[in-house]
Amino acid sequence: MSAADVQEAITRAHREQWARVVASLARRFGDLDIAEDAAAEAFAVAVERWPADGVPPNPGGWLTSTANRRAIDRIRRESKRDDKQKEAQLLHDDDPPGPSGAIDDQRLRLIFTCCHPALAMESRVALTLRLVAGLTVPEIARALLVQETAMGQRITRAKAKIRAARIPYRVPSAEDLPARVSSVLVVLFLVFNEGYLATGPGTDPVRHDLTTEAIRLTRLTRALMPDNGEVAGLLALMLLTEARRAARVSASGELITLIEQDRRAWDTALIAEGHRLVRERLAAGAAPGRYQILAAIAAVHTSACDVRDTDWSQVVALYDQLVRLDPSPIVALNRAIAVAELDGPEVALAAIDRLDRRLAGYHAYHATRADLLRRLSRGQESRAAYDKAIELAGNTAEIAYLTRRRDQLGLLAVIDWGRHAAQPPRRADLTATGSGSAGWRLAARAGRRSHRLPPRTRPASTPRSRKSRIRGHRLPPRRASGVARRPWPGGP
Repeated sequence: MSAADVQEAITRAHREQWARVVASLARRFGDLDIAEDAAAEAFAVAVERWPADGVPPNPGGWLTSTANRRAIDRIRRESKRDDKQKEAQLLHDDDPPGPSGAIDDQRLRLIFTCCHPALAMESRVALTLRLVAGLTVPEIARALLVQETAMGQRITRAKAKIRAARIPYRVPSAEDLPARVSSVLVVLFLVFNEGYLATGPGTDPVRHDLTTEAIRLTRLTRALMPDNGEVAGLLALMLLTEARRAARVSASGELITLIEQDRRAWDTALIAEGHRLVRERLAAGAAPGRYQILAAIAAVHTSACDVRDTDWSQVVALYDQLVRLDPSPIVALNRAIAVAELDGPEVALAAIDRLDRRLAGYHAYHATRADLLRRLSRGQESRAAYDKAIELAGNTAEIAYLTRRRDQLGLLAVIDWGRHAAQPPRRADLTATGSGSAGWRLAARAGRRSHRLPPRTRPASTPRSRKSRIRGHRLPPRRASGVARRPWPGGP
């Protein structure tokens, strides 16, 4: 086996076995620090020994055994003399395992244990992403839009609180599940996010192992709580997003946005399952939660055989409903992307610019803004926004896409200059969308109460609404309206 093959085997083992090893050690020794450190040491030993000894037939078993020995050695070193006999009994681990409770999967058990109510929500999410998903601290920091140093401190404090409060590593009972499920769903969603657009250095743009594992764990959670609407909604959202995976990255490694994807490459089986879950929740008649609304938005997108058939008015209406439940800047950003397709880029840009202070460090904010400025022929501002988005982006496919879009601005500027060579455009002209620009701004202010512009104030360049299509007209294909890192249904 070549050195490259061994390295690939180690990388694959880390992705597939990290959570299993940590969960096994946490269950046996009841200490997250010991579990994490021993697992890391086992992988370090693998890096040293596998190139010389070869990859073992059962990498997961080898790593678990090695990690157990490392954990035992650490406990022996740190144990006091008076506790030797008691700890020796623990280390033999001859007692039969206790009842498994409501959860039989070790990794799902560990997720629920890390999501103990005694921990703050932010700590639960960060700790679980580190210990269960195996994400690095930089990857978690990017996923949660937090500084790397702050994220490392958050994880350290969470583990310290578990030790100080003597939080037990018990399997949650069926009665405990509803109280803990919300933070578990957040974790599963973020694990899926990281696989959907991976940010780790040197990783593939899409980590299928993470998306697959997130879907698997969500299916297990749904089996435990079949009547929970949010669990069903999250599973539907994941399935409808995963269905587009084969069409999301080009052969050259560049991101393909939702509007530009070849819909023939979408997985029809996953789409059918996702649509069935959405219909079941609609038939239930209960008020939808965040994930159910996101799944409904995904269902609108995946129901359109052609992007021109997308019901953008329905998408915006669903985002309006979501904003009332989750008034976060990320949701507002994705709503603005849909508004751009319905009411035009100027209205969307006005909404996005209000998010500047809260999303200044988020690459998708700058990517979306760059595209809207591009569509408004404000090339210099668009280039600056693309530069910032490229600087902040961590996904190689996104960087390739953003770089190409930025580099195309020079060609567009030459074409635009040729059109207006007789009289170079003034700055004021570049921000106008047509002869009705004054009425457009007035209507944009009124648009805070209603997202649809009156026909008399709609500029000629603004995309027509779905009502126009109902009369027999079809919209021309639109350009991608930005890149959203989160797998919101309106994203790539």
